[in-house]
Amino acid sequence: MAQSPQPDRSQKEKPDSLLNRLLDGVEKVGNKLPDPAVMFFGLLIIVWVMSWLLSGVSFDEKHPLTGDSIGVINLLSGTEFAAFLANMVDTFMGFAPLGVVLVAMLGVGVAERSGFINVAIKLMLNVTPKMLLTPVLILVAIVSHTAVDAGYVLVIPLGGVIFYAAGRHPLAGIAAAFAGVSGGFSANFVPSAIDPLLQGFTESAAQIIDADMQLNPLNNYYFTAASSIVVVAIGWFLTDKVVEPRLRSAEIDGDAEDMPALDDVSPRDRKAFYAGVITMAVGLTLLYFSATAENTPLADPATGELASYSAPLMGMIVPLIFLLFIIPGIVHGYVSGNFTNSQDVIGAMTKSMEGMAYYMVMAFFCALFIKAFGDSQLGTLISVKGANFLASLELSGGVTMVGIVFLVAFINLFVGSASAKWALISPIFVPMLMQLGYSPDLTQAAYRVGDSSSNIITPLLPYFPLVVLYCQRYVKGTGIGTLVAMMLPYTVALLILWSAFLILYWTLGFPLGIQANYVYPAG
Repeated sequence: MAQSPQPDRSQKEKPDSLLNRLLDGVEKVGNKLPDPAVMFFGLLIIVWVMSWLLSGVSFDEKHPLTGDSIGVINLLSGTEFAAFLANMVDTFMGFAPLGVVLVAMLGVGVAERSGFINVAIKLMLNVTPKMLLTPVLILVAIVSHTAVDAGYVLVIPLGGVIFYAAGRHPLAGIAAAFAGVSGGFSANFVPSAIDPLLQGFTESAAQIIDADMQLNPLNNYYFTAASSIVVVAIGWFLTDKVVEPRLRSAEIDGDAEDMPALDDVSPRDRKAFYAGVITMAVGLTLLYFSATAENTPLADPATGELASYSAPLMGMIVPLIFLLFIIPGIVHGYVSGNFTNSQDVIGAMTKSMEGMAYYMVMAFFCALFIKAFGDSQLGTLISVKGANFLASLELSGGVTMVGIVFLVAFINLFVGSASAKWALISPIFVPMLMQLGYSPDLTQAAYRVGDSSSNIITPLLPYFPLVVLYCQRYVKGTGIGTLVAMMLPYTVALLILWSAFLILYWTLGFPLGIQANYVYPAG
């Protein structure tokens, strides 16, 4: 398909402001860091050395779950190093984002190269007012949490494609989508698997004080639903007024054949798209009836719930993405004439995997570093030390809630898993605040704000290297510093404004969620 000339952004200058100069400095320093793969290898070396240096130091901190003293494990000892090498392949193959990304991209790659996604975006742009493009994208990114990590492999790259097709800077689209998917991780008006997962840890921590305490899995639902509006508003303003103007001088120099075509939709392409959509609709209908049938095998066998973290449906999200994109993509490809035989389909899958080669290299070193960091107990020590320090300050409830937000945002730079962090610090904060009269529901809400806000600036987020790769599709020189500088305004704004929203929401007495309270014991 022919491609319209892209807007000439190379001659435009970004606004000269203090904020832009600060972000330029962040970008310059960040981009002087080594290649992400080399950086993760360097961090691995640092963890090994630190584990050796601190392994003989006695710490006063106790593990909140076991009560045992936390000690740093020497990963350079003969036993630990031998185990590390013996398990290296399993560590790489077991790196959760790797399988998610590769399997999903096989299906998405076919849908993209057949023209199905391209036509869908152009038709969407025809009905979406230009001024609402940013908030709609962020809202879709937030809703994608319902499908676990689907947003990272679907919405974020599509953000770049959508903005480019609309004549806007594609990196701004990626930033907006990343802010919604990851920065707004705890803002969603659609319940997701993260709700019961966090509630389980909160309930266990609360039972340290009150053995009969029971919490509803949707105990933060009303707050997170209202937070969706806050995150969309923050992301909309920052994308259009701060991030995209700053990107004006970032020349788009990606490979022309990988750019989305900007020509009109032909009658044949429209017909092919409708055929693909009908195929997808049939698949979704079959899935709906399978999921809602009595005694469905897709539900949690213990509770019968579809949204349970252990429900087979939750584990099928990535395979379902694969099927719901590859099948309509094949249909669209054959009807449009872009595919003429099975070799074209396999070629599309192969081409999508070629683009993932660099990510797999980064994922290898990232997986090794995260495994070593966890095994060394350094992350556990940082988390518990920080939580104990905040508790020792004996601040008022409101100040403590904000303190939890900022502490969690800091810990998130070292421990990426939302459940792992909350498992470590909930047994400290939840009982402490219960004794001060604050409910576990409120403490969990504060945790969720902090956990989301700094996701988008930590290279230790397993999907962070993938987002760098998405950016490099359009601007080849994109590095870690580029992405951190681009996302830093979102983090700062989310930390300040979302925390203020939590305090205001609390002050006005709006309900946090189903069967939730602000005070303990409940009045």
